[in-house]
This record gives sequence, C-alpha cells and structure tokens, in this order.
Amino acid sequence: MTIESQRDKLKQHFAGRVTTQARIVLEAWQQLKQRNWQDKQWFSDFQLATDKLGRYAARFDMTDHLCIAQSINTSLKSISLRKTPVTTADILAVEQQVMQLATVTQRKTDRTDSSANRTYLRSPIYLALNQKDLAQRIAQQMQFFGFRGELYSSHDTLQAATQKNKPETMIVDVDFGGEKNAGIELIKRIQANHETPIPVMFICPREGDIKTRLEAARCGGEEFVERTLDAAQLIEKVETYTRSSAHEPYRIMVVDDSRAQAAFMESTLRKAGMTAKIITDPMQVLIALDEFSPEIIIMDMYMPGCTGTELAKVIRQQDKFVSVPIIYLSAEDDINKQLHAMSLGGDDFLVKPINPRHLIATIHNRGRRARTLHAMMIRDSLTGLYNHTHTLNLLSMEINKANQTREPLSFAMMDIDYFKRINDTHGHPVGDRVLKSMSLFLKQRLRKTDHIGRYGGEEFAVVLPNTDECDAKNMMNDIRERFGELMHPTESDTFKVTFSCGIAAYQAGNTQQVLAQKADKALYEAKHAGRNCVKVFR
Repeated sequence: MTIESQRDKLKQHFAGRVTTQARIVLEAWQQLKQRNWQDKQWFSDFQLATDKLGRYAARFDMTDHLCIAQSINTSLKSISLRKTPVTTADILAVEQQVMQLATVTQRKTDRTDSSANRTYLRSPIYLALNQKDLAQRIAQQMQFFGFRGELYSSHDTLQAATQKNKPETMIVDVDFGGEKNAGIELIKRIQANHETPIPVMFICPREGDIKTRLEAARCGGEEFVERTLDAAQLIEKVETYTRSSAHEPYRIMVVDDSRAQAAFMESTLRKAGMTAKIITDPMQVLIALDEFSPEIIIMDMYMPGCTGTELAKVIRQQDKFVSVPIIYLSAEDDINKQLHAMSLGGDDFLVKPINPRHLIATIHNRGRRARTLHAMMIRDSLTGLYNHTHTLNLLSMEINKANQTREPLSFAMMDIDYFKRINDTHGHPVGDRVLKSMSLFLKQRLRKTDHIGRYGGEEFAVVLPNTDECDAKNMMNDIRERFGELMHPTESDTFKVTFSCGIAAYQAGNTQQVLAQKADKALYEAKHAGRNCVKVFR
C-alpha cells in the first residue's frame, strides 16, 4: 500500500468518525424537538453532542462540520445565558443550522462502510416479538433501508424505553411475553403516557378474532398481520406509516378574536410539536392563507365583522383550500347550531373550554387523514412516490427558485435494467416488489428537500435542488452501487437488480420540458453504454 493510499484510507476513517458523531447530533436534536425544548437533559445531551462534533471536526480538519457545530454551540450558549423561555425564533434558528448539518453529512461519499452512509433523522422503530430470530431479521433489513430497529425482550424494558424516547412506530407481538393478548395490554399502558398515539403494527400467530382485532385497533393498532409475512413486506408497511413524516409538524391556523384564547391555543399547539399561525383579525385570513398554507384551520364561531360559517364559505371558494379541514372551536353549545355550522363548510365542532388532550387528539386525527387524502391525489398508488404530473410540477417550482437564488439544480432520470425480463421470469408481483424496493431505497438515501417521482413504468425521476451535476453524479452512483447489492427474494431463489441513470444540470433559460429532455437523452446514453451506469448530459 502506497503512502498516498494509506493517507486516503486514514482520511476516510476520520470522515467516518465525524459523520457518526454528526448523526448523534441529529438524533439528539430530534429528541429535543419532540419534547419542545422542555427536557433539560436532552438539551444538555444536544449541547454535549454538538461540542464533541466540533472537537472531532477540528481535529480531523473537516471545516464544514466545524463551522456548523460552532454556529449551533453559539446559539445554544446564548439561549442558556439568557435564562428566559425558548422562543420560536430560537428554535427556527437552530433548526436551520441542523438542516445544514444534515445536508453536509448526507452529501459525503468517501465513507468506508454502509452504516456511515446513512443519516438517521428519525426516531428508532421498536420491535417486541416472541421470535427473536424474526425480530433480528427484520431489524437487519430495516438497517439496509435506512431505518433503525431496536429489539426488546420484556414488558419492562419496552415500557421504560417508550417513556424516555417516543418511537416512530412499534412492531409488537399480540402475545408478547407468552400470554394471550399480553402485547395488546402492554400497548394500552404505553399509549396512556403519550398525548398522541404511537402507530403500532401487531404481529399475530393466528388469524385473530374480531374481539382481538378491535382491542388492537383501540390502542393504536394500524396493522394486524400474520407472522408469515416476510421481512421485506413488513418494512413496506412500516414505511407507509412513517412516510407522512412524524417529525414534520402540522401547520395549524387559528382564527379567534380573543387574544387570551389565541395565546392559550398557540402555547398548547407548540407544546404538542405543531406550528401555529394565530389570526385575531378575521379580515386578514386571505393573506395568512397564502403565506402560511395551513393544513388545518381552527376558528371561532362569532367574531367582529363576520361569523365562522361566513368565513368558511370564503375559504372554500378557493380551490386549493377546498379540502383543508375546518374545525369550529366555540362556546356555542346548541347542537342544532353546531350541526348547521358543520353543514356550511365545517368538518368538526369543539366546545370551549376544551381539554388540551382532546384538542390535540382531534387535530392529530384530522391532520393525518388530510395528509393521506392529499397524498392519494399526487402520489403513485404502487410506490407512494410522486406521480408523473406532480414530479414535473415540482421541477417547475424548483426551476423558479433556482432562477431567484442562483443555486444549482439537477434532474435525474432512472430506468431499471431488464425490467421486462424480471416480469417474464419471476412474474408481475415480484416486479412490483422490485419497484417498491427501488422507491424505498431512494426515499431513505435522498434528502428531505429532494423530490422523488415514479415517472412511468420502471422509470423514476429525482429533482435535486441546490445540487450541481458533479454532486448529483456522485450521489446517484453511490445509490446505484448499493441498490445493486440488494437481494430480491422469490419463492425459490433471490436475484439482484441494477438501474441506469441520466442527469441534466439546470442552465439559465431551461424550461421544465428542456431539462427533462436533457435527462432523458443522458439516460438513453447510459443504457446504450451497457446499462448499470450514470451519465451526465453534455
């Protein structure tokens, strides 16, 4: 081994250590954010993790990570010295720095192992199964797709873990611990300690009678599946319950002329991890709608200048807000008037004063349903990725942003190699599983700001904001190589799959159609160069 290669290997090792510490910082941030900065221990953990990142980055001469760590530390010290409640501005400032860290960490490609290639921005998924080998197999598959599974073998350890760290999803044996329905009873106790329910997938060794299924559904059971389901299918189901992004706060607009009530609502929503926009003058609603684009609207019934039902009519006249849930929150207790109000554009009616837990639970349920309906309109039903039309809409949007900010933009198109042969040899159900694996692989390895779509058939497309053609090529090559290592199971065997990719970098004056045509030409070149490669349009 030459001195140069030794130096490169040492550099990669150092980069891996810094990247690992960066992931610890990102996880600590998520924990602090989930607790709305109310937990001093997690604040301290976040500070210590960031300080350690700065020391590592300085020692190994990784300036990007060092600058970000120093910026975060400066912000945290300012908050600590001020000794006043943390403001929304404080949180947003730190979040911006954390997102920079996530981008820097994820864009690195000189890593020595696959685990360092993933940035865990999510909480872990807890597995509590009687069959330890099944749990371990699921956890290993999850790691490959970018999820992190944690295994638990007793009721006490699982309950203690959920009190310290709320998981994104749990996979629990109905009979966890050995006794019939013991897992369901455990989940009931766990859910009682959280304001919003944790999605749970119950694994059952039997078909399950209606009584058992009802009990499972009542305590947050989103799925009730047989133990014969293979690990890959189970991960697909897990992904559907994490896709809506548990860490993406609901945007709630509150319209109430009472400043005291508005302040109470803002505090309640922020403590629940939601983003609130308070409007005390109903005449400002149209402006706020355009600026804030709420997912849910909560409004009083009686306000100066108009009633809630009149305002709901005005809101519903705008196409993009037709499906946004409107919840009335009023002291009105006449059931006939409540029903009348709901018939005029409302979706729910809550009566003041309201228990905060009741309010948050209602918002959570309405918000989740609204996100699901919206996703059905713009996403491909098989893979859950954006459909062709919405992908091109997002590309147009990012082109407009690039024109304003002068930041780079790239567009990538991918085509699974010899996909027809897969369908002909193994059948269309296996082909569908390959498409799902590809989509999940892309979602776990691209940034939150990237837009991934199923372009049609076995073709995929990715919009890459703030990414030049060199970064785009390196990233897609890394994804291509790792996807090619994934084994796809059939009833009797396993096989590997590759894909070809074409990339086009945005240039001033390019339209959506021009950029898509350039990427398509580069993809054509990749396929005619022998497939399983990445080409950039020249």
